[in-house]
This record gives sequence, structure tokens and C-alpha cells, in this order.
Amino acid sequence: MDKAQLRRKLQNCVLAMPPKQRSEKSRKACHNLTSIPEFQNASMLMMFLSLPHEVDTSEAILCAWQLGKTVAVPKISWQQRHMIPVQINSLETGLSTAASGLRSPTAGVPIPFAEIDLVVTPALAFDREGSRLGRGGSFYDRFFANRELKAIRCGFAFSEQVIDSVPMSESDEPVDMLVTDEEILYLKDRKGE
Repeated sequence: MDKAQLRRKLQNCVLAMPPKQRSEKSRKACHNLTSIPEFQNASMLMMFLSLPHEVDTSEAILCAWQLGKTVAVPKISWQQRHMIPVQINSLETGLSTAASGLRSPTAGVPIPFAEIDLVVTPALAFDREGSRLGRGGSFYDRFFANRELKAIRCGFAFSEQVIDSVPMSESDEPVDMLVTDEEILYLKDRKGE
């Protein structure tokens, strides 16, 4: 199965999930995420603002603020095809929503890549080797390729989005760990620690 077919299959899988199940699984995934040392020890987190059918990050973002952490989210530059980490202080104000449902900060302070401790990333699918299948725009691949970024890369998804194998190309950037509603997986020792 090629990437386009796999994307369609996984989009249909998450779209078919009933809202109540999605909400419960999101709560469990956020609990797992906020319990890991990588989250607890991070002072600067980069999260994502969930699309309506994705695992909902709201609870983890609120927990991060309660713990005194700084939270950044991607501000997308569609023309330059990259994303900038921008600090947010609210899930209610200072955000715009694109036609696709993607929320993005309208303003805010850009965060230097080197200051980010943990990047929580979405994808349509992950495998147990750390490979991720995004939506095809390569925004996170370009973001992860930035040499200033030393953060731990954490995939965040529903357990249904973990598959046997994700096809990878040379420009695809893997994650270090994966958190779902059912498990926490440490995938590789990328930094030699």
C-alpha cells in the first residue's frame, strides 16, 4: 500500500470513530502523555491544536499550564511551507481556524527551536520503529530537520493509528517515542543518551 492509499485508509478509520469514544480515548492518551518524565521535566513544550477527528490535546495543554510550563503550537506559513513555534496562553482566544479545521495562532511570541524540550506531533499513522505518516505537507519533517531543534520528538495518536509499517522516504523524520490511549513506547535512542 502506498502513502496515498494508507492516508485514505487511516483518515477513514479516525473519521469513523464515534465522538464519545474519541473523547474517552483522548482523555486516556492525555493522561498517558502528562504522566511521562519527558512531559513532567519539560519547561517548554510544543503541542499541536487538534483537528476535530484527531486525538484531542486540550487536556494535556491545560495540564502543562497548571504545571507552569510554556506551551507553543505551530503557526503555519503556507507560502513558505514551514511552521513556526509560537507561544499560546489560551485555547479560546488568539486563534484562527482554516477551512480544513486547522487552528493556528493569529499572533504570539515565536519560540527559539533550541528552547523546546518536547515536541508532541500528530500523524495519520505511526509504526513501532518511530516512522510517521503525516498528511503529506512535510511540515513536521522540515521542522524536525532544523539543526537547532534538540527536543525529544513524541508521536501522539489513537492506538488505532499504530500500524505494522509506515513507508518512509529519505526526507521523512522519525519520532523518538509514541504515546497513545493504550501505551507509551520508547522507540529509539536518537541522541545517544
